[in-house]
Amino acid sequence: MATINPPLKEKPRGIIAGLAGRIWYVAETLFSYGYAILESFVFIAFSGLFIAVRSYFIKNEEDNLIVTSSGGGRNSVKKHVNIYYASQTGTAQRFAEQLFRDVEKMDDAVNCPGDLLSPVKNLSLTEVEHLSELGLASSSLDSVGVAIFIVPTYEDGAPPDSAEWFFKSLAENAVDFRVSKSYLKKMNYAVFGLGNSLYCDNFNKVAKQLDYNLAHLGAQRLLPLQLGNENSTESDFGSLVADFNMWKRRLLKILLSNEAPAFHPLGGITSSSDKNSHPPQDEDLVESSSEDEAADDTVDQPGTCGSKTEIKINQNNKTSSGDLVDLEDIGSLVITARKKIAREKQDFAEMGNLKEMVTPELRKALTKQGYKLIGSHSGVKLCRWTKSMLRGRGGCYKHTFYGIASHQCMEATPSLACANKCVFCWRHHSNPVGTEWKWKMDEAQMILDGALQNHYKMIKEFQGVPGVSRERIEEGLHARHCALSLVGEPIMYPEINKFVKLLHAKNISSFLVTNAQFPDAIRAMSPVTQLYVSVDAATKESLKKIDRPLFKDFWERFLDSLKEIKDKGQRTVYRLTLVKDMNVAELQNYAKLVELGDPDFIEIKGVTYCGTSKASTLTMENVPWHEEVVSFSQSLCTNHLPNYELACEHEHSNCILLANKRFKIDGAWHTWIDYDKFHQLVQKYYDSDGTITFNALDYAEKSPSWAVYGSNEKGFDPEETRWMRKSKNKDISGC
Repeated sequence: MATINPPLKEKPRGIIAGLAGRIWYVAETLFSYGYAILESFVFIAFSGLFIAVRSYFIKNEEDNLIVTSSGGGRNSVKKHVNIYYASQTGTAQRFAEQLFRDVEKMDDAVNCPGDLLSPVKNLSLTEVEHLSELGLASSSLDSVGVAIFIVPTYEDGAPPDSAEWFFKSLAENAVDFRVSKSYLKKMNYAVFGLGNSLYCDNFNKVAKQLDYNLAHLGAQRLLPLQLGNENSTESDFGSLVADFNMWKRRLLKILLSNEAPAFHPLGGITSSSDKNSHPPQDEDLVESSSEDEAADDTVDQPGTCGSKTEIKINQNNKTSSGDLVDLEDIGSLVITARKKIAREKQDFAEMGNLKEMVTPELRKALTKQGYKLIGSHSGVKLCRWTKSMLRGRGGCYKHTFYGIASHQCMEATPSLACANKCVFCWRHHSNPVGTEWKWKMDEAQMILDGALQNHYKMIKEFQGVPGVSRERIEEGLHARHCALSLVGEPIMYPEINKFVKLLHAKNISSFLVTNAQFPDAIRAMSPVTQLYVSVDAATKESLKKIDRPLFKDFWERFLDSLKEIKDKGQRTVYRLTLVKDMNVAELQNYAKLVELGDPDFIEIKGVTYCGTSKASTLTMENVPWHEEVVSFSQSLCTNHLPNYELACEHEHSNCILLANKRFKIDGAWHTWIDYDKFHQLVQKYYDSDGTITFNALDYAEKSPSWAVYGSNEKGFDPEETRWMRKSKNKDISGC
């Protein structure tokens, strides 16, 4: 039987065909993926181009830099624009100048003649007659006169000092029967107010009165009154700057229109923070003629202003909804309203809708000043005395009075917000203000970790600086003290007790400063190494003038805070800042305040002049000489405080320490602190849940001779090197 062999070439042909198929499959797959990728790139490129072009035109539209009107390159109705401002701290002036530049760019874009925009004017140099002349100068059919006002509200709802005459004159004209109610009918206007809703009834009071008086004299409103709000939690757009920018855009849109402006009726107000939708009538100038006006009582949470939840009860004992209310039920209504407010705030917090304390503008300003911000409401900064002691040039007054190592001290705060705007604020009021915590809250551990990290980073930057030894750097990288006095009101932070406990767990002592406006928080405060209360004035009038508090009941809060520290077991200190011509003549009243709190120590310090600032009217004339501080201290002790004596002195800080005689043991002052003993005592307190307590004398330590008042060193540590300027015999230690 014959054997048939298969052809020898069949096998290679099958292999080649299979290989070709595979190559074709791979090529087809690569092509498909490549095409898809290329298609995606093309789509992304065109999308990016579209977004870029769209953003370009939107930006130009928002900034009003390049605008063309529907009628051509020139508005058919010309607007003679005049920008006026009044300013105490310079913010309103900056806003006015910014608006001027934007209007100027707008004029260039539409080829308007330059004489349609007048230079920015200060209301301190403006008369009411000028406004009338503005209207008459632009009374033709194709032109209108526009006056734009940017005004702040200052202390007690008053205008800035320099512009007081203008506002007074305008108000008098508005109620003068001899002045025609059409006196300013030829003038068109818009008003932007700068204020803070935390000041309640005085919120933007100046802007409201200005808007009302202008309209009362016949002027035509271009835009509703915009109440700019420095309080970011209640601001319409998140901050004062954002409020201004949004108002400015609306205003520029009107100015760019080629038609005559549409006027807003009397009473238009733009602000979600303002309850009253009508312009205010100054009670000193306008007398009500109706005896039937309702005297509504608004029930708000104590210490707050403008709460969203309210119950109004009028003279007919009806709620705002019209239901009759028995007088005996009014108390329960109040309680119900307050509970509802508390529930709303809790719900609001749980929803995570609380705003951050520090706005982008504030963050930029504080960072520029050298603050290292932590999270959304805390900060740390290197004290100049820390720098001084790193260089061996001496420590701060706390080193002399209480024995801290200044180069191992961290100055920080868990709350940048404050309830006062003190005239001598060394931060020039760049920090936020508030009367209660209503911001997002960061964890205490995160704040402490961030503070130490930033503090140590700043310490390391001093390596290689002349005079700084490796030993001092190494010591500085182990913080032993924390001065919670950087800025703001640390005791406002809801987790302040937890934060202090974390400090003590790291054997870091705590020096906490409060402005005496939160007595409940002082009562709830767990032990700190030393608790300070700022006593900046001895009477209600002078305290209001110096501290400029936000609370209406600031004096009652102040007195209650002093009473609370009397019951604190640990070291307590009154801190008096002497300001010449303001609070140095109130010795008897200071003595009465000392009786309320019975503090262990009283620090008396001359105010520090921090340079020129429009936020403060202080000058070098307000700074007392050290001899004057000593004289004040001696007079206070000798004539009014028999239980106190001058114990220590720190001449180069212009500071004196009065100590209660109970700290003079066996004829020697014991103002220093045994820090190791304190940490042992406070740990026992924590371990026993507060049942094992201790007092200030339990951790007192003898003061060295050089720190005692009357010593030749005048409080300067002889182990440090005192530096003098070559040209002048002036101490520059600590600089």
